[in-house]
Amino acid sequence: MTTKKEQRRIKIKFRIRKNVNGTAERPRLSVFRSNKQIYAQIINDLEGNTLACASSLGMEKLPKSEQAEKVGEMIAQKAKAAGVESVVFDRNGYLYHGRVQALADAARKAGLNF
Repeated sequence: MTTKKEQRRIKIKFRIRKNVNGTAERPRLSVFRSNKQIYAQIINDLEGNTLACASSLGMEKLPKSEQAEKVGEMIAQKAKAAGVESVVFDRNGYLYHGRVQALADAARKAGLNF
């Protein structure tokens, strides 16, 4: 059973995904945010492959925004190792604010273009 808040996010997510698609040249950087953790994946939607992933699981106790920054740096490093320079950002229905923004800014600072 989903709440009204989850239903709203899912509707926004589908509205975003209608326009944001990952290709081989520019894969999609998808962000999932739970109450305790934050996850990021770089996905090629044409083939359905996940090229790189990073999360805050097993990370030391830090404030959530700092965890998001570290995940952003990790995903940028893993993307460069996989040969990805630029991505399309998918905020996954979340507001571009707080932890989602911290992850995106850290990934940009680490050299990922979007």
